[in-house]
Amino acid sequence: MSYLHSPYRLRNLKLKNRIVMSPMCVYSAEDDGLARDWHLVHYGSRAVGGVGLIIQEATAVEKRGRISNRDLGLWDDSHLEPLEKIVSNIHRAGAKVGIQLAHAGRKCGVPGERIVAPSAMKWSDEYPVPAELTIDEIQDIVKAFGKAARRAVIAGYNLIEIHAAHGYLIHQFLSPLSNTRKDEYGGTRENRVRFLQEVLTEVRRMVYEEMPIIIRVSASDYMAGGLDLEETIDIINLIRDKIDIVDVSSGGLLPVNIDTYPGYQVRFSEAIRQRCQIPTIAVGLITEPEQAEQIIGEGRADMVALGRELLRNPYWPIKSGEYLGDEVEWPTQYLRAKI
Repeated sequence: MSYLHSPYRLRNLKLKNRIVMSPMCVYSAEDDGLARDWHLVHYGSRAVGGVGLIIQEATAVEKRGRISNRDLGLWDDSHLEPLEKIVSNIHRAGAKVGIQLAHAGRKCGVPGERIVAPSAMKWSDEYPVPAELTIDEIQDIVKAFGKAARRAVIAGYNLIEIHAAHGYLIHQFLSPLSNTRKDEYGGTRENRVRFLQEVLTEVRRMVYEEMPIIIRVSASDYMAGGLDLEETIDIINLIRDKIDIVDVSSGGLLPVNIDTYPGYQVRFSEAIRQRCQIPTIAVGLITEPEQAEQIIGEGRADMVALGRELLRNPYWPIKSGEYLGDEVEWPTQYLRAKI
């Protein structure tokens, strides 16, 4: 059996392969954050297509934590029913599913919301200057992450991913380019990581003991004075005891040109895996089965996450198994099409 299609375990969660559907916002929720039937089909088709783990798109822990007014939410019990249907549908198709809990911070584009951030620094000229969070407001958001995680347990999700990447609120705290606070949440690396540590502690408190927790990070801001790989490694080492695996991405803090190419972020995954001694998920224009197989086989990551490629081809996992010479299980309903 190939590395890509071999089982993988996170705590007590057994995944049938190493293929992850990367969390991707599709901006298709109702205005109040409720999931729609569209999400049921969108995620269900990737589960039928053979993905081992689906990580649901950024799901806001507060109304003002949305990127847009079409983002999914989990700040209220009313969100549970449609999400439970999505989870159940994915499980019936043989995949596992996690949820990415997020807060947009200064990248919130919802009209009428009070935009907040670690410091009163706007993301771009198209966005307003956010209000600097008070200590009490920070604690309220920490609790909001915990409450959303508890709802995720009720809905039946298999794991939690905390979104600390792509310029959203937790990333804003981590990077010195967006965090100029003078209190216990700013300045030193230990202070800048404090908010993330508190979120992880609260989330762990609100979920069951064996539920895996993933963190998604941006390993580099690609800008002088921002986060780079070395500091990201130091940050991971500070929180390593609170997480099970790192989903390694990059960029997003400020608009910047990035030289992208197939697998351009895998080097970050490899370095974090080796130097932090923690499992990683590699992302970044991974499209070909042999490419994914090589990443895992060479020990550069433990799993690979596909984004755009799974939008183009929901059945990529089945086809990749055939390409690599594995006997991959087809959905019973589609067996007549098996070659």
